Amino acid sequence: MARAEPSGISLTDSDASIVKGMLVRGDRQHDIAAWFGVNGGRIGDISTGAKFPNVPAAPMDKLPPPGPYLTGRDAHAAMIALEAAAETINAALALIRERATA
Repeated sequence: MARAEPSGISLTDSDASIVKGMLVRGDRQHDIAAWFGVNGGRIGDISTGAKFPNVPAAPMDKLPPPGPYLTGRDAHAAMIALEAAAETINAALALIRERATA
């Protein structure tokens, strides 16, 4: 069986700073990996100092909200619901514009 293509997602110094801040806050490595869309091993590399050893942790006010985060399935369902809501809003706006010009 062939391996999947690499995601192409690479963590930057800024990302590593946020990762370290999230680790200090006590976030689970799994949740941090989900936030960035990377394999949990990349977060482990930062946690152990194997990667980005000289990057300081970001302050708490610069961190994203703590996880857990939406799963891909939940995000997809939310996107479908939002697209339906957008269609309804656009139809309502079109009706208002039509009546305003009549």
